[in-house]
Amino acid sequence: MKNLFLMIISLLLLTGCEKEIDLDLEDQGGKIVIEANVTDQAGPYYVKISKSVAFTENNVYPVIKDATVVLSDNTGQTETLKYIGEGLYETHTFSAVPGRTYTLKVSAEGKEYTAQSKMPESVLLEDLQQDSFMVAGELSYTLLPIFTDPPALGNRYLFSYYVNNSGKIFEAFSDNVNNGMQNQRPLLLPNEDEEDGDGKKTKVGDTVYVEMQCIDSNVYTYFSALLQIIDGGGPGGGITPTNPPSNISNGALGYFSAHTVSKKTYVIQ
Repeated sequence: MKNLFLMIISLLLLTGCEKEIDLDLEDQGGKIVIEANVTDQAGPYYVKISKSVAFTENNVYPVIKDATVVLSDNTGQTETLKYIGEGLYETHTFSAVPGRTYTLKVSAEGKEYTAQSKMPESVLLEDLQQDSFMVAGELSYTLLPIFTDPPALGNRYLFSYYVNNSGKIFEAFSDNVNNGMQNQRPLLLPNEDEEDGDGKKTKVGDTVYVEMQCIDSNVYTYFSALLQIIDGGGPGGGITPTNPPSNISNGALGYFSAHTVSKKTYVIQ
């Protein structure tokens, strides 16, 4: 994958999808790429806009500096974001809470792109529990996120976590299994040393930083597909010019997510 979002995901990504998703395998160079997040945490919030490049080209992604970016919600709140450099547009007064529907509008290069995302109600990440298992005679670790899924079916979660200063790992959970119950799915931690000597294998004393996001179904579909692509779901072990299905209109790549955030830190013992 040669667009911006796939490049920022660690090769240690572990698939969280539960079904096969048909994906477009066209090489989509020159398309607008939008990454936008609104959370229940205090702002500012950011929208990053760039251009994709062809699969055969170098990984240099031109930024778009002169777009008009507007965020709004279903209560009448609206704000035009300010460009601050490196493709980033920033809010100043916009606030976000669970239960509201948020709309993103981007006007760039003569086209308009829109997306909506409803922020789910927050589910608290209560704790993290460590477990271990043997792989080829060596000890490997997992962390179990402790949270209770609400009774209503349809909750979706994205976990973003990393060990010490390593690259982020993502996993997407749904409540299609164990709806309304305490979570039983662990996060797998890196258990292989890198050939370049970075030492990514998790060991005693390492600090794991975990962020749990409650996301809507469209964002879940995006990240589930992304994980499927990188973790081997696509042809050639997942290394293809595939793009996951965006919730942004008019052929844009990327995603717009309004989500809640709950964080925990754990030191491996």
